[in-house]
Amino acid sequence: MRDHLFSTNKLSYIRGEKPFIDCILCAIRDKSPEVESLEIFRDDDFIASLNLYPYNPGHLMIFPARHVVNLDELSGAEALKMHTLLVKSISVLTHEFSPTGFNIGFNIGNGSGASISHIHKHIVPRYGNEAGFLDVLSGTRIFVTDPVQVRNSLRARFIASM
Repeated sequence: MRDHLFSTNKLSYIRGEKPFIDCILCAIRDKSPEVESLEIFRDDDFIASLNLYPYNPGHLMIFPARHVVNLDELSGAEALKMHTLLVKSISVLTHEFSPTGFNIGFNIGNGSGASISHIHKHIVPRYGNEAGFLDVLSGTRIFVTDPVQVRNSLRARFIASM
């Protein structure tokens, strides 16, 4: 058995190799060619996008279109709209993947592991059969989903549910 298993698509992320942009979420908003867009929903105020380095298939992030660093910068109407989009996202993910649960939350500040200083909410679908032999042997996760295919499918579900 090998001593190490590699997920090569994350090597650049682990090495800190990123496009030379101020904010990746603003770059997604601006449709910058410097970043890969896995956006599934957008309106004037918020964007929902798959995470480029997901914990699980369907791992989404919801973020305001305007650059917001702290939660207290959101207006009451924006906070309500973000919550409404969260509820919609859970419904879409439930219909697409049938997860057995969700982890939902923010990473705020460096101490939390936040790597982006633009507020965003993570929605991570959880599945009853998550731990496989690669998880146990090496802590490596293998996803058998194509993120672009997932993006297209979730976009269609968002449109159909509006």
